[in-house]
Amino acid sequence: MSALTSKIEQPTMDDYPTRKEQTPALLYRKDPAVYGDAASGPIDTETLASYDAKGYLQIESLITRDELEAYRAELARIGSDDELKKDERVVVDQASDEVRSVFEVHRISPVFAELARDPRLVDRARQILGSDVYIHQSRLNHEPGFSGTGAFWNSDFETWHAEDGMPRMRAVGFSVALDDAHGHNGSPMVMPGSHRTFVSCVGETPGDHYREPPKQQEIGTPDQNSLSILAEQHGIDVLTGPAGGAHILDANCMHGSSGNITPFPRSNVFVVYNSVENACEAPFAASEPRPRYLGSRDFTPVE
Repeated sequence: MSALTSKIEQPTMDDYPTRKEQTPALLYRKDPAVYGDAASGPIDTETLASYDAKGYLQIESLITRDELEAYRAELARIGSDDELKKDERVVVDQASDEVRSVFEVHRISPVFAELARDPRLVDRARQILGSDVYIHQSRLNHEPGFSGTGAFWNSDFETWHAEDGMPRMRAVGFSVALDDAHGHNGSPMVMPGSHRTFVSCVGETPGDHYREPPKQQEIGTPDQNSLSILAEQHGIDVLTGPAGGAHILDANCMHGSSGNITPFPRSNVFVVYNSVENACEAPFAASEPRPRYLGSRDFTPVE
């Protein structure tokens, strides 16, 4: 056996073990949150420092009014496409027949593909991650008025690590708002600074775990005691802002949202960029990776 082959067959060290023990744990982060500096992109030194400290960043205005209207029109077109509703990448509310989420939307829609390659997103992602990036996941989310369901507290990285095989916390998500986000229509909540702590979850990942509705998933869900500790230490921020704005979220920042019982919808486009130097491997706590529309295995850099 050659030295190279021997090296390849060695198991990867897991600095963020999860879904392997019977009790949860809070683990110190071992990765930087920011890899670049102000000279390497459009984010200035003070704003980068704020992102490094909080794990998130808000941009009041990222896209133009004309672009916003074009994205809203594309959202409406996708939502009325009955053939597309049969696609496994599309999540449809069974009661209302409304499209709630479209995964891999940058491959389904040329309009949103252009947004995912936009330098206003990509240059910031490269700056934060200090390298070229590829799209790990993209999705279009629609929370209609009166019936938005919200999402329980979670760290995206825990799922990406356990089920997609993402080795390090070197990924960042961009959420571009297509509707105004108020404090009362299910806007995202984050625990600023929680990205410095990894919450190791309990339970073994079942087969086809991704098929379970998010509100019914228990595996990979942080325990209430860990969440209480993080909330007591860091507090909770609500990410409100106008349509056309955006927020940038570190892969490990603890976040969630409440349901939307107001008449006001809340829709957004979410694009996750991962460093090409952090390409996914075999899952760390699952028998096989999730489908590629949830966690891409195409590591081609965004041009």
